[in-house]
Amino acid sequence: MKKIIINADDFGHSKENNEAIKAGFQAGIITATSLMANMDGFENAVKEILPQIPHIDTGFHFNIMEGKSLTKSELLCDSNGYFNNSYQNLIIKSKQKEFLKQTEKEFRVQIEKVLNYTQISHVDSHVHTHAIPEIFKLILKLAEEYNIKYIRTQQENPYIVLNKIFNTKFPINIVKNVLLNYFSIINKRAMNNSQVKTNDYFIGVLYTGYMDESAILNGLRKIGKENTVTEIIFHPYLPQDIRFTGKSHNYREYLITQNPNFKETLKNSDFVLTNYKN
Repeated sequence: MKKIIINADDFGHSKENNEAIKAGFQAGIITATSLMANMDGFENAVKEILPQIPHIDTGFHFNIMEGKSLTKSELLCDSNGYFNNSYQNLIIKSKQKEFLKQTEKEFRVQIEKVLNYTQISHVDSHVHTHAIPEIFKLILKLAEEYNIKYIRTQQENPYIVLNKIFNTKFPINIVKNVLLNYFSIINKRAMNNSQVKTNDYFIGVLYTGYMDESAILNGLRKIGKENTVTEIIFHPYLPQDIRFTGKSHNYREYLITQNPNFKETLKNSDFVLTNYKN
């Protein structure tokens, strides 16, 4: 049996993200979500949205890329407490013991804030920062300590959707795909002696910024093996004014979750929708 988990990242980022995730779960497309502790929508997520969807599978979305640090650690943020590292800087700094010490401190404060409101079944991160191997080893250690059962890895089989490969974002996404596939090989090896598990495959990097039904379905066609779990990530956003275009690609991802034809296609495929909790 081939299983898919459709996980909505960025729960707690804003009210608009939260409303989109709620609607996607209620429509039966989104099966899990990942909660971030340091963004403006956190209180809305845990106090207003979660009580409306208590059965959603909730994970932890570790964030050291955007917004304010909860610890204001100097290697993670600027003098005002805002995260200020690029992904490249995080790769370089990940070799430093003091950086990893400060990252661990930030993780603990963030996750314990989340655990005050909900149990969590899985952990991932904003902009895939936990994929960086030294950070991944740290997160793996902490996942074992906090009894988190699953950590995301990003092994995405390369595939082509002809009407999308000429998008200016595609070359950048290829670089991301190659890097994250390489990191996933290293990180899965690090899990060999751990009770923590991971997904087998992943969809959501190659067509970041222009994900739609065709990108998802073409990606699923590359999953040939039985008894596998593939995680698909969405970043849905539901603006209060539909004329808003600042996050149009995130709004399109919300629309996927409201598409009954897409839901029916998944239902009639050889994949079964599930979540990490189950």
